[in-house]
Amino acid sequence: MNALEQKIVTEGNVLSESVIKVDSFLNHQIDPLLMKQIGQEFTDRFSDTNITKVLTLESSGIAPAIMTGLVLGVPVVFAKKRKPITLADHFSTEVYSFTKKEMNNITISKDFLSPDDNILLIDDFLANGQAVSGMVDIVKQAGANLAGVGIVIEKGFQHGGKILRQDGIRVESLAIISSMENNKITFDKEGALT
Repeated sequence: MNALEQKIVTEGNVLSESVIKVDSFLNHQIDPLLMKQIGQEFTDRFSDTNITKVLTLESSGIAPAIMTGLVLGVPVVFAKKRKPITLADHFSTEVYSFTKKEMNNITISKDFLSPDDNILLIDDFLANGQAVSGMVDIVKQAGANLAGVGIVIEKGFQHGGKILRQDGIRVESLAIISSMENNKITFDKEGALT
């Protein structure tokens, strides 16, 4: 079993058939050594795409995005869920948070995305695809190119990944959970991080 899947099995807490808590290593407390591996894996998977910027959504996507940006040697930009008063000229869109059950208006300064950019989106989870779809919308508003999407954990039993792939978006998921029935985590080996 790979390092990420092992962490999910040993430290993840299945709360229901659709919700898993991984806050001990991914989205509350961060395992930096695992994040380093994740950054390297995303870099390897997208090595053929000439990425100029990594884009994510605050806050859980920031750690894997930063490590990916570090390995790639490119800037990391994150969409803010609340527009600060200092942010004047910006791109924005609305996204629904599956975990928090709320709509967020996300924003990014127009200073940090341009038509010359080749963007890699990184996020911690892919469930219904709302966060990724919102970030894709912002990439389109900027006139930038979307090279692909890197997901740490995809819930393969939810429809987000399927919809994005059907739309022609390259999605690379490091761990794909195919089921969490009866508190047992089952993986689809297609996207495994070794």
